[in-house]
Amino acid sequence: MTGETTLTSLMPIDPALAGADADTRRRYEHALDLFSTHRADPSDEVERMLADAPGFVPAHCLRAALIVRADDDTARPALAASLAAIETARPDRNDPARRHAAAARAWLGGDAALAVERYGAIVVDRPRDVLALAVVHALDFRLGRRPMLRDRMAQVLPEWDASTPGYASVLAMYAFGLEENGQYRRAEKLARRALALDPRLPAAVHVIAHVMEMQGRGREGLEFLAAIEPAWIEGTGFSVHLAWHRALFHLDADDPDAALAVYDTQIANGQALDMSVLADASALLWRLRLRSIDVGERWRLLADRWETHALAGARPFYVVHAMMAFAATGRSAAAARALQALRQADPGGPALSLPEEALALPLCEALLAFAFRDYAACVKSLERVRHIAHRCGGSLAQCDVIHLTLTEAALRADKAPLARALVAERAAQKPASRLNRRLQLRLQTMPALP
Repeated sequence: MTGETTLTSLMPIDPALAGADADTRRRYEHALDLFSTHRADPSDEVERMLADAPGFVPAHCLRAALIVRADDDTARPALAASLAAIETARPDRNDPARRHAAAARAWLGGDAALAVERYGAIVVDRPRDVLALAVVHALDFRLGRRPMLRDRMAQVLPEWDASTPGYASVLAMYAFGLEENGQYRRAEKLARRALALDPRLPAAVHVIAHVMEMQGRGREGLEFLAAIEPAWIEGTGFSVHLAWHRALFHLDADDPDAALAVYDTQIANGQALDMSVLADASALLWRLRLRSIDVGERWRLLADRWETHALAGARPFYVVHAMMAFAATGRSAAAARALQALRQADPGGPALSLPEEALALPLCEALLAFAFRDYAACVKSLERVRHIAHRCGGSLAQCDVIHLTLTEAALRADKAPLARALVAERAAQKPASRLNRRLQLRLQTMPALP
């Protein structure tokens, strides 16, 4: 590998990596590439490396990054084992691997804010550290720090260029940060540049889908996803989520049958129990419920999957999406457990720093009220937290389900002034949306303003 520029060669050479044989270096490089591009899950390769070489520190760092980025609460024992291995092998607290361990240990201890601070410090000192960069990007997203999604990438970008392996992935992360801060034209430009460098980069496809969703370019979004489908449809970290975007485009075009077809074939066609997949499924079915569309047995099957998860300690974002399924199916016992999981959050703990923590309980109460047709109570709950609805723990497109629910509840509760204001807001953002036109037509049946 002499003279070859790779992702690993960009970072200060880890002693364990420098002393590894060529096959181990190749396997690690491959896993690191999968990690940075989201083209597949590198977890199996990492576990095989650790089975062959339990003391291989770079693989332990990569395992830690995978778990923290995925917010995988089920993998806490594996993370603890890797952190112990790193700390034993690297007693120097300034060692790059030891710094990764310290950052991941903060997440393990439930302090996401400290974890982002520590990963961010690594990125300042080592702007080409792709592990720290990808993890802190994910943490900025989950903590609702939208300006940092953009600004952190702007800080490191001068250290990267088109000749640098991984540059397309960094561009895609920066583009996503721009999109989440409303800079849609520049976001799309950078995402398309990333695709020019790496035509099968699903993260770049994801950014363009977001831009088109936020701008109400639904028909164009469907054409784009169809044209580039081989890059994202199967086996990537964005496969299900991009199918969700495809379904949203169909809904915005007032084609719920097509949205349900996407749900059946690309979102719920397997037995996946991953909470991020279940959240996409809930978010789509709830939007259909707001339209009073019968989805048959889909809610029951989805609620069954949610019930396999112990929600205590789960991200509030996921608890809210579980509640959608429990509310829709009338599972009062499961709903009560979800509410209890939120109410038992330690009032003195670091979780209070998460905006989604303050939002989750009233949002769950609103979902239950909507399901029980108490639309006035739903409006009352959501009006209390509408000012932080954009910080729900997901993207702006994901948080939009709150605005949609509030709008629909206001219409059904005959709160004409509020309904008019909310529909006008939606129509101003997406004037070409057929869904918004439908909402405007419904306003005509409400009492006229005095």
